[in-house]
Amino acid sequence: MTQPQHFDLIILGTGSGNSIPGPDFDDKSIAIVEKGRFGGTCLNVGCIPTKMLVKAADAAVAVREASQLGVHASVDSIDWPSIQQRIFGDRIDPIAQSGEAYRRGDETPNITVFGGTGRFTGTKEVTVSFDDGRDDAVITAETIVIATGAHPQILDVIADSGVPYETNETVMRMPELPQSMIVLGGGFIACEFAHVFSGLGVEVTVINRSERLLKKLDRDISDAFTSIAQRQWNTKLGRTVDAAKVLDNGEVELRLDDGSTVQAETLLVATGRTPNGANLDPEQAGIATDGPRIVVDEFGRTSADGVWALGDVSSPYQLKHVANAETRAVVHNLRHPDDLQPMPHDAVPAAVFTHPEIAWVGMTEQQAVEAGYDTTVFTQQVGDVAYGWALEDSTGMVKLIADRNTGKLLGAHILGPQASTLIHELIIAMAHGLDMRTFARDSYWVHPALSEVVENAVLGLDFAEA
Repeated sequence: MTQPQHFDLIILGTGSGNSIPGPDFDDKSIAIVEKGRFGGTCLNVGCIPTKMLVKAADAAVAVREASQLGVHASVDSIDWPSIQQRIFGDRIDPIAQSGEAYRRGDETPNITVFGGTGRFTGTKEVTVSFDDGRDDAVITAETIVIATGAHPQILDVIADSGVPYETNETVMRMPELPQSMIVLGGGFIACEFAHVFSGLGVEVTVINRSERLLKKLDRDISDAFTSIAQRQWNTKLGRTVDAAKVLDNGEVELRLDDGSTVQAETLLVATGRTPNGANLDPEQAGIATDGPRIVVDEFGRTSADGVWALGDVSSPYQLKHVANAETRAVVHNLRHPDDLQPMPHDAVPAAVFTHPEIAWVGMTEQQAVEAGYDTTVFTQQVGDVAYGWALEDSTGMVKLIADRNTGKLLGAHILGPQASTLIHELIIAMAHGLDMRTFARDSYWVHPALSEVVENAVLGLDFAEA
């Protein structure tokens, strides 16, 4: 019988969970359990490598679209191995490796790394299994933090068919760039990769069960983006997959619910990500779940005493910046049990790095109306400000929703160039409760920077008389 090793703290997962150990925990013995690469989803298969890939796609698209500016150029070739080397060989893999080496090294003598799969086998007990045939390790602790993230969701019709497919966790490491690709899904991941691979010259077909792409966004933004996407990619919207098979030429064929078929060299399944809660056997430790998601209270505590959770495994937001903020809250709560801080879920922003970019914070117009606000709404077109002229932009917009009576910003939604950067002015305004009735006039806005589109959107809001 393996004798348990006892620690003060067990951390499951090395995404945001890896930032928990710090000077405040130097006096604690810590076990870190990680079955994959250090750095979690964001570093290895998510935010960072995808945006490095987006940059390459953006460059290719900019060349192809340069003729509208009077610059005639073409993309001679796409060097896929060089793109991969820049992302993974030069940056991502060395960072992941050095992160693990640091935690295993002399600099953190109070930390023990278990490179295996952890599962609960009792109250405050975790058993770690290893792929190399070593005996399982049993570890215990008075405090455990679950930060195991999420994994790609695969539709049964695809999984049961046996057809080969890629996910966000594998597609960036394909040995060759295909000539054609089916992207199954219509959310963040699907729309980013559709842009990436179409930008790199792949013929992309997007299949989505909803008539709209990014359907959870504000309706005006979703409708506008769907229209743009239909001009950029082949789209099969409002369709589901009935069957899948591999053709004699090696391509994947999907048969849709209307009887039509779609073929491509590569299938990318991007239908969402599922929290990794169920994989941990949480019931063995008395940890409540909601499906695959670990249930936590407002402070990050699970139903089991001394067990906490954060990030994609438990959060309503599968966003790295939210996971980082939740980590800071949990660290504070571990160190100050008599002064608990709630998980920071107010004014949560997000962005999709597709083409064009999209970013938002706060409520949609429909949500604001349903919440009972007396709203004022204004949409400013990017093409109507000076820098929009420079860009020859014809699709971008900034849509703002505010309370007519108080000047409170309720929601901000941006479609267009630099959306992920422009949104920050409005994030700050919302986070600090700034009054939109004076916001645009209380400071300078550089002319003719693109930020004027935000200024003009604010000025366009119609407020009640004081």
